[in-house]
Amino acid sequence: MKETFPPPNYITVKSAINGIEVFKPKSPEEDQRPIVDFKCPQCGATTAYSIANGGLTCTYCRYYEAPQAIAVGKRAEEFEFKVETMEQAAQGWGTERRELACQRCGAKVSIPVDLLTYTCPFCGSNKVLQQQASQDGLRPRFLVPFKVDPQACKKIVIPWLSSNWMTPGTLKQVAQIGVFTPIYIPLWTFSASCTADWQAEVGHAETERYYEDGQWKTRTKTVWKRESGQVHANFDDILVEGTTHVSKKLLDQIKNYDLQGLVSYKPEYLAGIQAQAYDVTLDKAWEVGRNNMRENTRQACRSQASTTEIRNFNMNLDFSGETWRYILLPINITAYEYNGLAYQIMINGQTGAISGQRPVDWGKVWLVILALLSPGAILGMLGLITLPLGGIGAGIGGFGFFLLVIGLIIASVIFFRAQGLDDA
Repeated sequence: MKETFPPPNYITVKSAINGIEVFKPKSPEEDQRPIVDFKCPQCGATTAYSIANGGLTCTYCRYYEAPQAIAVGKRAEEFEFKVETMEQAAQGWGTERRELACQRCGAKVSIPVDLLTYTCPFCGSNKVLQQQASQDGLRPRFLVPFKVDPQACKKIVIPWLSSNWMTPGTLKQVAQIGVFTPIYIPLWTFSASCTADWQAEVGHAETERYYEDGQWKTRTKTVWKRESGQVHANFDDILVEGTTHVSKKLLDQIKNYDLQGLVSYKPEYLAGIQAQAYDVTLDKAWEVGRNNMRENTRQACRSQASTTEIRNFNMNLDFSGETWRYILLPINITAYEYNGLAYQIMINGQTGAISGQRPVDWGKVWLVILALLSPGAILGMLGLITLPLGGIGAGIGGFGFFLLVIGLIIASVIFFRAQGLDDA
């Protein structure tokens, strides 16, 4: 049979040696889709994705193109950790975009080519370098579309600012809230099955009788017994951040995404909306996800033990069926100023859940802590003064000590919560 060149599913590439033909495999058809832009068929102007109704809307003549996406949800295809999978994975955004590299925080954000404002959505800096967006990275295969419009975010923020008594009373009136920027952030999802065999020494409290000083007494001792078991754990869609430029603490508070809302990625969803490229690679993200699964499996193994007294714990863990997805999830992000300081706010672009930084009125916090500790301290001092009177002084002092301990416990909780709010 006569062989044809190039062979099927191969294309000719430039050869460095004259007379030698070189071929390479064709990329999947999806990879060969032309880079597209989004022009209005009615007036030729730029169109943008409409969060309100989910389609493409012309920014000039208001021409509207209805959405065509079908939600795939948890049925969204996952990929195995194989070389051929990585070779076949589509790359780039599928549409021409520019990339902003922030000179203050280092974040890299992909923006539409016609966007005229170049402010970093993470730190608010205007010191950014603009360049052509790289098409070398993996292309997201799925995303959750925006449901919460940026214009609706202020209605969520205003009551949230004053929802904590530790914040300044004037915060809601004085805070200068900026414009919310809708942006897609990269995340990896991982699924796997884990089988773990464990062994440990488990402590059991036993009471024994013994004879001493002419009489029988009892005492409790810990008896260590060998125990073992096996745990089967299935993990589905463990989310791992694909970026280091979003506060993990804030993101964890709004990570209540419903992945049943996943749709197949199309460049149209990014029309007029910013997106961040991942800077946490697949292998690094998988290490985080795997450690998460390992810790959860370890806890499941320890819970099988007959008591919580455990020593010399050992676990052999096997992973199977490891799969991954690269997806985009929507957030609305902004910063606001209060007393000359900038604070960041994030709102889940699908559910409207909110997290962010709020200043703490430490004067108010210390007054509350002082009020909690004062009764116990005063009664304690009164007890010491009246101690010569006998039982009355001892009773007052004991009650004062009790109140002081309770006050210290509550004050500690308030202090650490305030500190956590301040460090968010």
